[in-house]
Amino acid sequence: MTANPTAATNPAHVLIEALPYIRRYYGKTIVIKYGGNAMEGDELKNSFARDIVLMKLVGINPVVVHGGGPQIGNLLKRIGKESRFVDGMRVTDSETMDVVEMVLGGLVNKEIVNNINRHGGCAVGLTGKDGDLIRARKLTIARKTPELEEPEIIDIGHVGEVASIDKSIVETLTQGNFIPVIAPIGAGQDGHAYNINADLVAGKMAEVLRAEKLILLTNVTGLLDKDGKLIIDLSARQVQGLIEDGTIRGGMLPKIKCALDAVLGGVKSANIIDGRVEHAVLLELFTDQGSGTLIRS
Repeated sequence: MTANPTAATNPAHVLIEALPYIRRYYGKTIVIKYGGNAMEGDELKNSFARDIVLMKLVGINPVVVHGGGPQIGNLLKRIGKESRFVDGMRVTDSETMDVVEMVLGGLVNKEIVNNINRHGGCAVGLTGKDGDLIRARKLTIARKTPELEEPEIIDIGHVGEVASIDKSIVETLTQGNFIPVIAPIGAGQDGHAYNINADLVAGKMAEVLRAEKLILLTNVTGLLDKDGKLIIDLSARQVQGLIEDGTIRGGMLPKIKCALDAVLGGVKSANIIDGRVEHAVLLELFTDQGSGTLIRS
């Protein structure tokens, strides 16, 4: 068979382009928040799993933190329980928390672990309750109204925020060549389990691990300016300005704040990328053009 030099050229260019990035990230920890549309459809699920496996094989330490809101909502609907939200957060009574633990810690977590392992990785599934990984504190919402002198405190049940993270179990796994896959459930001092926003857990995990990079997979191409154009690169100071002038608002605001907090907390950079694109993680890490919006200190 005669070799086709042209056919071989493009893959060779791709590999050469990736080389300096592989060298840059070798031995470093990268935390990836996985959720939303990136978790829908076999093609996207498989491309994500292969991305994670490849990262590990070239010497990078990926740590996956996943969500699962739609899956929780679907199961609640099937059992006849209505989902209620306050300021975008699911009201979580004891029965709902049982469903959250079953879906996040069981169904979703084990599916991700299985996909990564099926593509040649060695993933281990955890919730924040395992090894006392994530300590949570109860989250309450305060609402100010003109009729009340003091803010109204709204109890949304078993919803928490990160109080502390014990990084030792994650470091033990990564040093042992395993890939941690973490469900955002924490344990409170009161002994109760708490559902925590996956973006927040990923950001705090990246801070505690002194990660090189935090990657948030989202349902949009990245942060858009007021003309609808993608903003590729931002400093922490520029982010603050865009929040103040209203460019960053709505559902993007908590993600940007999570990324900003991580960067200000010592993470080298944070990326908000489109999880609907196959191999979005590899495109961000190993190509010159990258993907989505980069936030740096």
